[in-house]
Amino acid sequence: MTDQNFANHKRNVPGFHFLLSFLLLAGLILAIVNVALQWRTDNLLTALVLLLFAITILLMSWYIRSFPIKAQDRAIRAEESLRYFILTRQPLNPNLTIGQIAALRFAPDDELLPLVEKTIAENLQPDDIKKAIKNWRADHHRV
Repeated sequence: MTDQNFANHKRNVPGFHFLLSFLLLAGLILAIVNVALQWRTDNLLTALVLLLFAITILLMSWYIRSFPIKAQDRAIRAEESLRYFILTRQPLNPNLTIGQIAALRFAPDDELLPLVEKTIAENLQPDDIKKAIKNWRADHHRV
């Protein structure tokens, strides 16, 4: 595996992020157009059912992606809270957002404590936290 850093740590799956998103959006638009074209015909019920299916599939794809992300966020919060506790014998500051905690996971142990303090003091954004890391701690297990 190549070394992970700020420039290459984000993972896009083209089939999911681009193709599926495009197909879902196109299907929704076509279903809306179909309802408009069938508005005063005997085929309106069929057009409305197709629109209902398009909306249902769009919502399903949204939730199928968002639920595992929530679970992953909980795991990251637990892992980083434990790591911080091991290093300091103190709980992680509850004011840190999950975005900040997820960004801090890339910091090695020797950079974590000062970076947590800086994040709390300056309310750093996740990208600013990642840019401040000198020796990137790769995370190849995320989805």
